[in-house]
Amino acid sequence: MGEGAVTMPQRPYSCGIDAAIDVVGGKWKVLILWALHDGERRFGELRRSIPGVSEKVLIQQLRELEADEIVHREVFREVPPRVEYSLTEFGVSLNRALGPLGAWGKEHKQRIEGIRDRQEAAAEAKKTPAPCDDAGECVDVVAVADGVGAGATPRSRTR
Repeated sequence: MGEGAVTMPQRPYSCGIDAAIDVVGGKWKVLILWALHDGERRFGELRRSIPGVSEKVLIQQLRELEADEIVHREVFREVPPRVEYSLTEFGVSLNRALGPLGAWGKEHKQRIEGIRDRQEAAAEAKKTPAPCDDAGECVDVVAVADGVGAGATPRSRTR
């Protein structure tokens, strides 16, 4: 292992999924693998291809993937220095295994987005008190978020 490599603790895995999730766990590693699926990339290219990842997190995740022998890091002794990242054969095989998961996500993307939107609206509704009129009648915001809509039954609440 190279200088600065991350040492991962050994674990007894209960099943294959457990071992695979240990390698790709977290939001960014799978996105890094996907970004590398069609060849080597320089650090800046990777960062631009993965919106939202910070430089610090990308460096950390790349080091972990390198330590797990999923990603290869090639340093070119040039001026300016150049570093390229690519998948190892081990990493290519992992990417192939993630293909069906990506297909499932693509097939169900709209449904998942709808579920997340409803969950977010319900969580927001719990933070915000229901609007009440002058008579003390309040609209149940959760019912509105759940699709009951404008026909939501008002409920009485003491202000």
